[in-house]
Amino acid sequence: MEMALNQEGKIKVLFVCMGNICRSPTAEGVFRNLVRTEGLDGVIETDSAGTHSFHIGKKPDSRARAAALRRGIDISDLRARQVTSHDFDYFDRILAMDESNLALLMGDCPSVHREKIDLFLRCAPRLSEKEVPDPYFGGDDGFEYVLDLIEAASRGLLEDVRRRIRSDA
Repeated sequence: MEMALNQEGKIKVLFVCMGNICRSPTAEGVFRNLVRTEGLDGVIETDSAGTHSFHIGKKPDSRARAAALRRGIDISDLRARQVTSHDFDYFDRILAMDESNLALLMGDCPSVHREKIDLFLRCAPRLSEKEVPDPYFGGDDGFEYVLDLIEAASRGLLEDVRRRIRSDA
């Protein structure tokens, strides 16, 4: 996927799942933490959203918050919101957690912006999984597994962003 710094000198990344209380805020938090650690928070902007309006305004699921916090990542400041038409224009990358949400995004997205949308786990080609499973109806171990997948994809995404930043410099 082609991605370059926008006019503001930033790359803007949106993570998307169904309700924006488990997977996508976890992905935003993990990637945001990695970006901060690498000193790139002035160049990379992150956000997350859901394709559905079930949980607008709510904090991430308490199990997602606890699992992330066990890894030193605080996502308690995040609040669920729904994807808007503005997001397709604003963000440079829109990364869906699964095929179902990818299809919803593609259906709503103007054709001019569809190249921005992809599955998040494509950023981690060594993983055999293609989708981040929804841990909502499972136990705590599901949230830990989701974090493992998200951490791997976040490292791959950051490396891709770094290459784009270097090529634009």
